[in-house]
Amino acid sequence: MNNIELKRFWEKVKEELTGSLPESVHPWIYSLEVSGYDKGILTVVTGQAMARDWLRKNHSEQMNSILAKISKNSNARIHILYDDKAAKQLKKESEKIHKKEVEAQLKEQAMENLSRMRSEVNLNLKYKFENFVVGENNKFAYDAAIAVAKNPAVKFNPLFIYGNAGLGKTHLMQAIGHYILFNNPEKQKVKYTKTDDYISDFISNTRKTNDSVLNMSKFNKKYTDIDIILIDDIQFIESKSKTMERMQQTFDTLYEKGKQIVITSDRLPEEIPKITDALASRFKRGLMVELTPPDFETRLEIIKKLAKDNDIPAETEALEYIAKHFSKNVRELEGAFTKVCAYAEFNNREITLELAREVLRCKENEKQITFEKIADVAAKFFEVDIKDITGTSRNQKVSTARQIAIYICRELMNLSFEQIGEYLNRKHTTIMYSHEQIKTKVSTDKNIATAIREIKQALKVI
Repeated sequence: MNNIELKRFWEKVKEELTGSLPESVHPWIYSLEVSGYDKGILTVVTGQAMARDWLRKNHSEQMNSILAKISKNSNARIHILYDDKAAKQLKKESEKIHKKEVEAQLKEQAMENLSRMRSEVNLNLKYKFENFVVGENNKFAYDAAIAVAKNPAVKFNPLFIYGNAGLGKTHLMQAIGHYILFNNPEKQKVKYTKTDDYISDFISNTRKTNDSVLNMSKFNKKYTDIDIILIDDIQFIESKSKTMERMQQTFDTLYEKGKQIVITSDRLPEEIPKITDALASRFKRGLMVELTPPDFETRLEIIKKLAKDNDIPAETEALEYIAKHFSKNVRELEGAFTKVCAYAEFNNREITLELAREVLRCKENEKQITFEKIADVAAKFFEVDIKDITGTSRNQKVSTARQIAIYICRELMNLSFEQIGEYLNRKHTTIMYSHEQIKTKVSTDKNIATAIREIKQALKVI
């Protein structure tokens, strides 16, 4: 009987044994390893001395009877041996299993704690460091966030993360919260809040008439009786003087108590309209890190990870096509991928380069957008000289063309106000003002909205 035949024979015997012997001894039967079969003697080994002794004493006759029936040999016998090597291996495997069970229990407990606190801190469970794709555009910010998560309030306090929409500011911020909660869920109190919610909460408490002192006391405790505060989109505090005063008090209380403060914004503190110098200086007290649009390699890695995490098969060429044509931000990139996936699912098609082209209809030879190109198209639209746009002319038509060029440049190219200011040889505050002017008018002034739409069409971006 060769090894394969022997193992098959033993599996058949073992099946009969577990079907006949008490369930309490089944684990011992499963652990038996067949060693040989010669002249009706089936030798099996175990690493458990108790198993050998118990089976020999209490079930030897029944085991031999089952073997005799299967082998069709009335003299067949099962011989159980204790093996020291098997005992060591069994102990090693048992310790390994126990370690895995303990780790699983700890992980489960941590996840329960995290889920339990999710409603309190309002974190999105998908925003973790493990899900964040690191590239040259965000490595410094990522490293800073990791450092803060591992050692809150030690070096970088506050941590101010800024950059345009869709680049991962909220993801990094919430990843800090997740890391702290997951690794130390009981000792660290984390609170995530959007600035809009903070403002609404503050206004709501100031308007309550029953007991204003008590209301504000509860409000202060809510935002200062914590260890880590994560404040998202601080730019929305613009022009709200009383809320700024309260925010400054919140900041000072936390900072003096040695608590970690993390803030995100789509711009630098001094670019937030009508922000007080005192509050802006506090935001700049720690470390300021910028997120910029990802390069092609990073965008491709983001798309590949998205496909892998969702178990979506796709041609590499299709993913490269998406990564190439959606460079503005991660949100736009993921949206394009989702659109292609949806079309593929609805039409029962594979995700190929041909499908991606068909769905997204990107222009393969689209020229790179530059400020010069935007300014040139804006000048032609308003029938002015491009030199006037980049010059000092205060003519109404020129000023409007210049402001719209600044607005479109900010929207399409993700340049900072300083970068646009360098091109126009103007202060960033002037650029910021021009941008805000058009941003305000675009939804109320049909002429401005039409101009922006037609300039974008001329640029072939819509």
